[in-house]
Amino acid sequence: METLKPKHCIIGAGGSIGSLLAAELNAMGVRMVLAGRNPKKVNPADEIIRTDALNLDEVRNAVKNTETAYLLLGLPYNTAVWKRDWPVVMDNAIKACSENNTRLVFFDNVYMYGRVNGWMTEETVFNPCSRKGEVRAAIATHLLDEIKKGNINALIARSADFYGANALNTFVVPMAFQKLKQGKKASWLGNDQVKHSMTYTPDAAKAVALLGITTSAFGQTWHLPTHHDALIGKEFIQTIAAYYGVKASYQTLSSFMMKLAGIFSPVAKESTEMMYQFEYEYLFSSKKFQDHFFEAVTYAEGIRETAAGI
Repeated sequence: METLKPKHCIIGAGGSIGSLLAAELNAMGVRMVLAGRNPKKVNPADEIIRTDALNLDEVRNAVKNTETAYLLLGLPYNTAVWKRDWPVVMDNAIKACSENNTRLVFFDNVYMYGRVNGWMTEETVFNPCSRKGEVRAAIATHLLDEIKKGNINALIARSADFYGANALNTFVVPMAFQKLKQGKKASWLGNDQVKHSMTYTPDAAKAVALLGITTSAFGQTWHLPTHHDALIGKEFIQTIAAYYGVKASYQTLSSFMMKLAGIFSPVAKESTEMMYQFEYEYLFSSKKFQDHFFEAVTYAEGIRETAAGI
């Protein structure tokens, strides 16, 4: 008799990481349930379940009979929406997974750390300096508290800013890669003379998949693989331009310019409180993960593969 493969669920499967994660897990012999408002198959055998993460019963249905669930949801980039919806999304995921004895992997960002002098690590204290950071700190703390109480078996997988051919919702793909490919002037946020760590999306997806199938990884926070030799903005732009064989022409967008843009652009307006991440060094350490699993790709390799895939 054939043994059934383990079954995992991705909640919010349509984002920059979701499709890559589904492919990675499938290659590892995992059956996939893709849950979201408009999920699409990545692998032929994927199961599709329309799911509103704000609806507890629908989340329960999505994670039913699954070993591990991945919370990869992306909400609209709006502070009011985040304050209203993120606590509900996290609470629903915790309740549904706990009731179904499903492990939970929460894909997180670094907003809760606030401005950090030096390297961000898994031990960095939450000290948000933005409204969005306060929301992220609250939901991450809620999950960590439930883990400590023994109410759920979960882990947090945390990433720096993304880059990768599929990472269209990041600033660097549309503002730098796509512009330079078209022979146009690129843009960089904030200070182009400070180092800014970036996580390559294929590395992030592979890492999340490995964490999800590694039982000993649960109960912890993990920084996803991100190369330690972070580039300054100018170097990042120059590396992209060199691949395309074009001049490294770009402008920097200051906080003041973003505030002006915010008069006309809701996204720019919502981004102004996060500009501290681009004005000062943004250094993300993934030494813990790399010591246990694999090394991140170099920026030269990641930028080359991203540029080739756009």
